Amino acid sequence: MQETSVQELLCFGIEAGGGNPALVVQHDRSNAGQRQQLARDSRKPACVFIDRAGDGTVVLDYFYPHMRSPLCLHATLAAARVLLSPQRPQLQVRTAMHAQPLTLLLQNGEVFIELTKQAAPEVSIPPDLPGRLLAEPRIALASPPVIASVGSPKLLLEVADRATLHALTPDLHAIADWSRQHGVSGCYVWCSRPDGALEGRNLNHLDPAAEDGATGVAAGALSIHLQTGITLYQGANVGTPCLLRTELRGENILIGGRTTPA
Repeated sequence: MQETSVQELLCFGIEAGGGNPALVVQHDRSNAGQRQQLARDSRKPACVFIDRAGDGTVVLDYFYPHMRSPLCLHATLAAARVLLSPQRPQLQVRTAMHAQPLTLLLQNGEVFIELTKQAAPEVSIPPDLPGRLLAEPRIALASPPVIASVGSPKLLLEVADRATLHALTPDLHAIADWSRQHGVSGCYVWCSRPDGALEGRNLNHLDPAAEDGATGVAAGALSIHLQTGITLYQGANVGTPCLLRTELRGENILIGGRTTPA
């Protein structure tokens, strides 16, 4: 049997040497509890374990430091960089928790993930909920809140501008409690930028220092909501400036960005 291999990659970075870190673990035979411990000890935003089912299908198993996840697209992008090559530019895989099919693509030297819209929980959103979660009772959203999903549902909250976005000090415990009750994976707060791109923050951790530098599932959810491909900036406020791009291909969504070895 092959020895366990661990590689660190940086995903969605705007410049070389930057991006959201992910560990890609191959040939691992540990159980879920041991994987969770490795993810916690690594202090990286995400770990993805590459397994193989009995039929040879590649299965991706995702762990954040605090929980196992049904889907993490920046870790999937890292796995795609490890698995794909000019000899194998396309690969069908599935996720471990929900058996969601994903297509990994290598095009012109860049890696992409192709996936489809997933069912989102039908949750009533009271008018005062955004203000309570964001700890801004008087906040005026730029559009009605909505829940959308490409495999990890997000509550999408549009604010007026970048100044409002970056000034937020949300109630992270309230977000965690509400999300747990309703099967939602936190809030993604976003705004439009003067240059036509979007910018966002992913609020899904109890520790403010653990705020994500790039959230592929949120980029996918926004693309579903807006029904268009997007250019999305994230992570500048946590010192990890990232850029995510999506495009629509019929009923599918393509998500990609820079991915390099750490």
